[in-house]
Amino acid sequence: MAIYEVYSHPVLVRYRTSICSKATLFLLVALALTYIPPLLVAYRSQGFWLQQSTYEEQPNVRFRYEVLLIAINSAGGDYIAWSTFQEFNSLIGGRLRLPQVTAREEDRNQDGKMDQLYFSLELPLLSTEEVYGVHLILTFSYQLYRMSTFVMQSMAFIQHSSPVPGAQLYISGDLRLQQRQPLSHQGLDATYNVSVINGSSPFASAYDLTNIVSAYQERNVTTVLSNPSPVWLVGRGASDPFVVNAIIRYPVETISYPPGFWEMIKYAWIQYVSVLLIFLWVFERVKIFVFQNQVFSTVAVPLQSSFKQHQS
Repeated sequence: MAIYEVYSHPVLVRYRTSICSKATLFLLVALALTYIPPLLVAYRSQGFWLQQSTYEEQPNVRFRYEVLLIAINSAGGDYIAWSTFQEFNSLIGGRLRLPQVTAREEDRNQDGKMDQLYFSLELPLLSTEEVYGVHLILTFSYQLYRMSTFVMQSMAFIQHSSPVPGAQLYISGDLRLQQRQPLSHQGLDATYNVSVINGSSPFASAYDLTNIVSAYQERNVTTVLSNPSPVWLVGRGASDPFVVNAIIRYPVETISYPPGFWEMIKYAWIQYVSVLLIFLWVFERVKIFVFQNQVFSTVAVPLQSSFKQHQS
């Protein structure tokens, strides 16, 4: 008659010894070699502590309807200008021209946050005036909420020049966030929630483009108009205004930030456990070999024997 296996199960064997013995010392050394080296390996692999992390967020951007325009009137560098700041308009005197301005923001995906700005400016010119270059500043309110609450006032700086007098400047670009340092992972940060242009100042230095751009670039967090792709059109009629058309999009941004305590611990734990599993597997087999072969003297007690002794 053929014999076949109908059932099997492992047998648990307990190895007993005194506290002060070579077997106990071996077990302590094995435990130390199991749990400490994985920590050292993970730490020395340059990836144990998460120093910086990123996330994506659609910023809440709104146009502040603050504009500063300087148009180069001749190849010699004379200019005409206009702004939404009364003090600046008073300072430039006869160089002031009053344009027709339209601005419209659009929420294309209906998520409650604006996605782009359509801006148009028609600057009237005298019959003797031509435009050879444009410097334009538009200001925005910029807010982030997903991690920390970050609020600032920012700007888009547009400039273009040509040796040929133009009729229209067309700009299409993205208002991108630039970080010199990571944002906080929690709390409120309103450090840069101040005006880009001091519109209440009666001094000309407050409206100097060099001063404005220099002070703005001192910030750790700014916005910049990325890939503006300017198009300079020529052929303006004598009575036609010079036109600036701009489309500025507010794209989703990748924000860098220093992770908090629990995020760092979670990341470090993953690094540690991934190495620890290997050491657990290796030293478990080392302990089986040592105790099964009685490398160190112990008393082997099968689990079934323990049950019988307890019942008796």
